[in-house]
Amino acid sequence: MQIKTFIPRTCASFLFIIGIWLLASFTKKEITWVAIGDSITYLNDHLDETGNRVTKGYLSRVVAELPNVHYINQGHNGWKSTDIANKIEQLGLVKADVYTVFLGTNDWWHGQPLGTIDDYKNNTGTGSAYGSFRIIIDKIHQLNKEAKIILITPMQRSDFVYLLNPTNNAYGSYKTKNGQSLEAFANAVITIGKMEKIPVIDLYHDRRLNVKHLVNFKRLKDPHTGEYVNYRYPTFTDIPFDPKNDEYPYPPAAINITYDGLHPSDKGDKIIAEKVIKAFKQAGLGE
Repeated sequence: MQIKTFIPRTCASFLFIIGIWLLASFTKKEITWVAIGDSITYLNDHLDETGNRVTKGYLSRVVAELPNVHYINQGHNGWKSTDIANKIEQLGLVKADVYTVFLGTNDWWHGQPLGTIDDYKNNTGTGSAYGSFRIIIDKIHQLNKEAKIILITPMQRSDFVYLLNPTNNAYGSYKTKNGQSLEAFANAVITIGKMEKIPVIDLYHDRRLNVKHLVNFKRLKDPHTGEYVNYRYPTFTDIPFDPKNDEYPYPPAAINITYDGLHPSDKGDKIIAEKVIKAFKQAGLGE
């Protein structure tokens, strides 16, 4: 004899609702992340411009670990914080759940005045990095008052030589530029974060990213013999490089945290991604 089980309609509806609730409970919320930055962010989606020395940028590494997070790359090659601030209304920034702001290295190299915290407080405009950061953060608040913001300090940098055009080169952050240190720009980001109670990922003071670790060596001609020598930091800072006649100074074996003295290698991007993932989780994102 077959016994039929009868479930009252009200009970079935209740079980359906419970099922939907359980499904929603275990479904991770989709998170939209807008990454505002310079070439370090930009290169994530332009690996060919690294000579394919980088296989996965820090943005891609983050979303690989946090699959409910989706990024929008607002990295702009060579841009300063002042460039972002001046064009803030033309960038097409959209409402998102989280924004990272990773700027400062180009401000330092191009001699952009740092300014003071008063420039930030008084919203004095794009004449300084402090004033520019105020414009950027104000725009983010305008887009979404509830959005999480995470600031990222610039990294230390060694002697940069662009892989695709060695005439584009710059000395590292071991010297000042226009009377300003790169560390001062990093400390400005930290100061803004403390004042606004915004989390800061401090790359500049991370020992793993110290200037002495950025490349294994720089291959240069011995000024006395003309023979190529693999010079380590800081010795190579006193050896001249002729971009028109010398070989590219960072062969693959020279790659460590960066592949060109400035831009992160896979190893560097992995460290940055780990720190971003940790910050996201601490902010309740990407759980």
